[in-house]
Amino acid sequence: MALLGNLLTRSTLIEHAVEETARYRNEVEVLRESLADLELAMDDAGWTKLTAGMEQEFSREGLRSMARNARVFAIGNPLIKRGLAVRQAYVFGQGVEISARANGQGEDGQQDVNAVIQAWWGDPGNQAAVTGGQAQETLERGLGTDGNLFIACFTNPRTGHVQLRTIPFDEVAEVITNPEDRSEPWFYRRQWTARGVNEQGRVVSTIRTDFYPALDYWPARRPRFIEHGEQSHPVHWDAPVHHVKVNHLDGWQFGIGDAYAALAWARAYRDFLADWATLVKSLSQFAWRATSKGSKSAKLRQALSRRPAGTTPTGNDTNAGATFHGPEDVTLEAIPKTGATIDAESGRPLATMVAAALDIPVTTLLSDPGQTGARAVAETLNLPTRLAMMQRQALWTDTYRALAQYVIRQAVKAPGGPLKGTVIRDPHAPREVVSLAGDANADDDTIEVVWPALDDTPLETIMKAIVDADGTGKMPPVQTLKLMLSALGVRDIDELVDQATDDDGNWVDPEATAGRAAVDAWREGRDPAEALRGGQ
Repeated sequence: MALLGNLLTRSTLIEHAVEETARYRNEVEVLRESLADLELAMDDAGWTKLTAGMEQEFSREGLRSMARNARVFAIGNPLIKRGLAVRQAYVFGQGVEISARANGQGEDGQQDVNAVIQAWWGDPGNQAAVTGGQAQETLERGLGTDGNLFIACFTNPRTGHVQLRTIPFDEVAEVITNPEDRSEPWFYRRQWTARGVNEQGRVVSTIRTDFYPALDYWPARRPRFIEHGEQSHPVHWDAPVHHVKVNHLDGWQFGIGDAYAALAWARAYRDFLADWATLVKSLSQFAWRATSKGSKSAKLRQALSRRPAGTTPTGNDTNAGATFHGPEDVTLEAIPKTGATIDAESGRPLATMVAAALDIPVTTLLSDPGQTGARAVAETLNLPTRLAMMQRQALWTDTYRALAQYVIRQAVKAPGGPLKGTVIRDPHAPREVVSLAGDANADDDTIEVVWPALDDTPLETIMKAIVDADGTGKMPPVQTLKLMLSALGVRDIDELVDQATDDDGNWVDPEATAGRAAVDAWREGRDPAEALRGGQ
């Protein structure tokens, strides 16, 4: 009996231990589930999904979707359309001037590098695609919607002439970079549907895939084809691409449009105004309230149905001026509007978020200083906005300088090019370095891009500062002339500068006399007669 009692006691203890173990396990599982719930509560489901999909960068299809939405808003949403137009006007509204300062000594005398740059800049095809006013407006708007521009430089290998064309953002599927440096692009893979007419006169569509090298990428070995998938695709070494991207993070292959951050707020402001208009319209349907008792309600409705008809200037029926006659126990009174919110200014914070995303003041975006603002506030370009626009101009400066330097290199490299020099390989990078004849380096900072000032400083103040700086004797006269012409808003500054300089780019004093020219020539050891003949 004692043994049986001990066995029963032991069995009871074992069962109790098993129950306790199971209970502890359940508590542990509950604790784990609670912690998981807390982690999920810390992150919104949409935010978690977004970050999981873009640990490195937005997907290519996601970028296409963003760009498509931004394009639709840029056309149909007044705030996005206005914001991108204002940004474009700030950046390119006053024009831009480009010139080359370097000149080399060729076999036939002085080489005019600036003439090569001006001929390239003013080429009708380049004007239509990149350098013209309309093209600049289109490309800047493209940065606002797509965040990326791909400028292909189609080069004539014999003459060195460069034709600029853009590749649509949707057609560039991939950027192939240096495997050891993501910031150094090597190739751009373009995939698109090419439509043409075959020999039978039928329109056919073909899916093509080509590769384009980066603008400054020129390795020692240049493959004619690159394998992708199961096929080999051509490489266009005569059409390198310069990629312009904005709003990207470090290491990203593509940029994001300026309008992306403003799309949700622009839609919210549109919905708010639509609801506000619906509210006002609903309030305008019922302006009076009539109450009556018993059988007189039917008579009241009959009397109101016989109200006189009329029309508004827009052609809608109205009953303004109608008179209601009823018995003493029927009351007709206006519906009170004090409880209805019909103030459109309540949605202004939504428009402010759109303006913040586009880096422009809300007063400029809405063309309205608001209820408490002043007209001067709406017309003033504040410092943060001015700096943001100057930063975008600096981006375009780098773009124009890179393209112009490529034009100079090709003008030297081509057998029939207009410039003479030498082409060597950079020992530290896969690119070419071109030196003009006369020891002028084409890759030096020789390209000058001038933007008119964005501030509203009075012209008298600017001119006085230029004159004072010139009076120190340390500023070259050519630079003084450029600053004055830019302050006056003169277009085609380079043409006027050419008229004020000689063939070597030296300043020619318009007030200099023949005698002074002869004396200066004698002091410099030159023939005074030659100086006199040169001034005639």
